[in-house]
Amino acid sequence: MLQTNYIRENKALIIERYQKRNFDGEAIIDQILKLDDERKATQHKLDAQLAEGNRLAKEIGQLFKAGKQDSANMIKEQTKALKESGSALKELQNKISADLLDLLYQLPNVPNEIVPPGKSEDDNETIFEEGTIPVLHEKAMPHWELTKKYNLIDFELGVKITGAGFPIYRGKGARLQRALISFFLDQAVENGYEEIIPPLMVNEASAYGTGQLPDKEGQMYYMPKDDLYMIPTGEVPITNIYRDVILKEKDFPIKNTGYTPCFRREAGSYGSDVRGLNRLHQFDKVEIIQIEHPDKSYETLDTMVEHVKGLLNKLELPYRVLKLCGGDLGFTAALTFDLEVYSTAQEKWLEVSSVSNFESFQANRLKCRYKNGEGKTQLAHTLNGSALALPRIMAALLENNQTEDGIKIPKVLIPYTGFDMIK
Repeated sequence: MLQTNYIRENKALIIERYQKRNFDGEAIIDQILKLDDERKATQHKLDAQLAEGNRLAKEIGQLFKAGKQDSANMIKEQTKALKESGSALKELQNKISADLLDLLYQLPNVPNEIVPPGKSEDDNETIFEEGTIPVLHEKAMPHWELTKKYNLIDFELGVKITGAGFPIYRGKGARLQRALISFFLDQAVENGYEEIIPPLMVNEASAYGTGQLPDKEGQMYYMPKDDLYMIPTGEVPITNIYRDVILKEKDFPIKNTGYTPCFRREAGSYGSDVRGLNRLHQFDKVEIIQIEHPDKSYETLDTMVEHVKGLLNKLELPYRVLKLCGGDLGFTAALTFDLEVYSTAQEKWLEVSSVSNFESFQANRLKCRYKNGEGKTQLAHTLNGSALALPRIMAALLENNQTEDGIKIPKVLIPYTGFDMIK
């Protein structure tokens, strides 16, 4: 969420940067500034009435001490009218503040200056590519056939128990999944991240804090009886650890990692892109999150991208890094890099990670602040990345490493799986 002072001081810049998102925010911004003016004017009246009330209270006390009860009682009547007026002003102030907050929630984050303009994923910029795309044998299969052939994942049984998009991993498929989770967590811990095991459900305040509400409400599973949401990503509960927290400069950088199942309704998803593991309602992911000093957040973003690149290098998967254009940028992000692996059997790129800097956008919602060297309270910057999302990593590993004799396991995973081949 943007700060009103920042909007007021940078109106022209914000409107210009929103063009990268293909978002016309001028009308909303004008409403925000108008409401902010009304809020300040109302607060000024409230402060004046409070000062007048204090003055009258003091005068009443002096009159009573002087034995002038009639005069004191007359002024007490004035204070009653003042209180009634003050209550009405307070009610108006609350309404203005609520309306202002609703409008602020509608504004997305301001794209960083290096975000390329564009309307969709077709306009994203490829900035790095690594690895060799393997050549498969003539009878190579997509992962949804491989998992059936080798009894690794049962999609049909998942439909029976829950529904589409809730697969069952079994045998060596389950062990490979567990191996990937352990490998990703170990790599994060080795790189200085503290491991967190968070709740899988969050309250409304947490969902608002990281920006899932009100933007992505339709994508989350909601339990109205308990007023709780199943998490769409570990980013939500882990980042909310720092909601309503005031940090010190020496605390930076704060580095957390966590493995969680993730739950997404994915309403409206259909077609070939959702086959097998390509798009699920429940999937596993290891997340890396940093709370950082504003002066260092973009340097930190680069190190997080390098961390994910290192994982993909060790898994020996061909991959590329994309800089997202404004039209494909998430609501809360100022800059995002996507990492995609190439699926040879499907002959397409699969997104496996998004690494984003939210600058102070989430921190303002969260009230995640720090005291600088002068003792002044300022907003921190928040960042997060998938390191990594497992379904498409699993898909690419199975498809790219298939041979006529079976599926080879990358060397780095063999200590975790206990086997080097799926036959």
